[in-house]
Amino acid sequence: MVEWIELFISFFVANVLGYGGGPASIPLMYDEVVTRRAWLSDMDFSNMLALGNALPGPIATKIAAFVGYGVSGWAGFTSALAATVIPSAAALILLLKLLQKYRTSPVVKGMTLLVQPVIAIMMVTLTWQMGKSSMVSIGTIQTLGIAAVAFWAMNIRKIHPALVIVAAFAYGAIVLSHMV
Repeated sequence: MVEWIELFISFFVANVLGYGGGPASIPLMYDEVVTRRAWLSDMDFSNMLALGNALPGPIATKIAAFVGYGVSGWAGFTSALAATVIPSAAALILLLKLLQKYRTSPVVKGMTLLVQPVIAIMMVTLTWQMGKSSMVSIGTIQTLGIAAVAFWAMNIRKIHPALVIVAAFAYGAIVLSHMV
């Protein structure tokens, strides 16, 4: 199959099934990009995700653009981005009309509440997979130290996550590059 078609299908599936936006679709994208298609390694996906989170805008479109261009140039870029944006935009318009009409329905309220634990489990799974890869590449002490400092910086000191990500990049460039 032509790569740009595979890109379209992969990102279409990840975005259509990723109810809740970027956080919900990232684990599905990871599965398509790393596990099923091997377009990126685990480490490359982690780095791309960290950089994408540091940049403004929706994470799903940045992942699609990066992977699409890397796999198949401008055709892949366009295909992956279209598969990410068009279905979501169309579904958003339709669902907003339906939700507005049935916003007081207990069924709609129940569906919304039931999806939240699924998204949480998907995010925990993705975090676990990326954490394992980080522990293998830089070691357990470095991984746990970076995680602890990031937790402290964001939750205790209330430092913006983008600044924490930039600091982690700087740490990796200065300290970890000398370890290799």
